[in-house]
Amino acid sequence: ETSHSNGSLWSKLLEAKAKRRLKAKKQRKGTRSRSILMKRRAVGEGSRRLVVSPIVKKVKTLKKLIPNNGSMGLDGLFRDTAEYILSLQMRIKVMQSMVNVLTDSDE
Repeated sequence: ETSHSNGSLWSKLLEAKAKRRLKAKKQRKGTRSRSILMKRRAVGEGSRRLVVSPIVKKVKTLKKLIPNNGSMGLDGLFRDTAEYILSLQMRIKVMQSMVNVLTDSDE
């Protein structure tokens, strides 16, 4: 009888463990679907950032290219960029004229 009662006790214990596992699995499943939903939302929200990200990256690159960029904001950055482009164009003209002068003197 003790082995029979031990067997029924054992089966009750196994049933209780199975119920707890099932309950825990259902809770995890709900959590998992909720976390997947949150990830999808984050990806959806992140997609807006992905559109802006290339622009931000290009602005950072532009800031690195412009020497002595002490300007604030995009307006100042674009103004400094325009001034830098004009100064580079002037340098090119000066160098071209120097090349013309030097090549003419050789002849």
